[in-house]
Amino acid sequence: MSESRDSAAGDSRAAIPEPSDSTSGKRGSGSRGSGGRGSGGRGSGDDAAFRMSRRAWTVLLSGVLVAVFGLVGALVRVPYVSLGPGPTYDTLGGSNDGPVVQVDGKETFPTDGELRMTTVSLADEMTLFGALGVWVSGRYALAPREEYFKPGATDEQVKQENVQQFQDSQSNAQVAALRKLGFPVKVLAREVVSGSPADSVLEAGDRLLEVNGRPVASDQDVTAAVAGTRPGETVSLTFQHEGQPERTESITLAQREDGRPEGFIGLQAIDRADVPFDVKFTLEDVGGPSAGLIFALALFDRLTPGELAGGNHIAGTGEITEKGEVGAIGGISFKVVAAKEAGATAFLVPERNCAEAVSAAPDGLKLIKVATLDGAVTAIEDLKAGRPTPAC
Repeated sequence: MSESRDSAAGDSRAAIPEPSDSTSGKRGSGSRGSGGRGSGGRGSGDDAAFRMSRRAWTVLLSGVLVAVFGLVGALVRVPYVSLGPGPTYDTLGGSNDGPVVQVDGKETFPTDGELRMTTVSLADEMTLFGALGVWVSGRYALAPREEYFKPGATDEQVKQENVQQFQDSQSNAQVAALRKLGFPVKVLAREVVSGSPADSVLEAGDRLLEVNGRPVASDQDVTAAVAGTRPGETVSLTFQHEGQPERTESITLAQREDGRPEGFIGLQAIDRADVPFDVKFTLEDVGGPSAGLIFALALFDRLTPGELAGGNHIAGTGEITEKGEVGAIGGISFKVVAAKEAGATAFLVPERNCAEAVSAAPDGLKLIKVATLDGAVTAIEDLKAGRPTPAC
């Protein structure tokens, strides 16, 4: 018996089972011999090859995914814009084209200090990676693109709208400042609705003298003149076209589309300065309406003796109407930061922006609440004299 075992053992060692024996399901001593992890079955070489193949595919797939994510992050645009502190401009100083506020044909006076307008930087066509960078920066913010770009509007249309708003802010600032200084204003036809009653006799830019027999001294007089009228009534318009003799024409009022009972004339009026000198603002590549207040203050300072700012470094923002009313604006949280970084020590804040300004203002920047041009001038004079100023 012992010989039989020895012989069997010897045979087993002498004839190592082939791979077919392993795969046939036999679990004899041969299948667990040296061939189990050696040259037979899935030996060490085959296992290594299998592991190498799986590892290579894993690495390759990971690389592809990383590359795809990188391309998506770098190329795919997201529907957001980036907002942050923008450039600031001292309106008592100069630009590449000379003084920011130029007055020709009228005596001007020296100024001292700064009246600095502030802006918000806006970056469009944000990529996914760019948006993530903005989000974690803490200095910039993301906002839905549709809040700043009308759906369907081209870049050129958006640019033209911003330029028009900026030009309107300059015109309003000029009228507000000159009106405060006692200069006369004139009323012009800003827009004439195509096909309206006024379209038959007026053109944009015509000077309005009387409407419905009432003298016109401001744009509000035009609205008041047709109050209480009804469609179908006849009213008179007295106007002047490009320096020609004044004319009086009669028109028949139409029905309003908004349902109000008053007759529809189809005219939008606007106040403009009526002075024998020229005012020009030289800043370019700036858009939006929020520079109006600072432009008005700068023009007022140049046309009055004494130095309004009195050596102080003042910044600010705010829309302004022809009547000198200061309106709220957007992005003030970025503007107060830009002002402080530019060296301003005081900031003029539209009354309705006070809460947001207080939450974002850097240390050392004095916030002054304003609601009108008159109030802003008084606050700056109080600041110069060391008196208390309206605070947010």
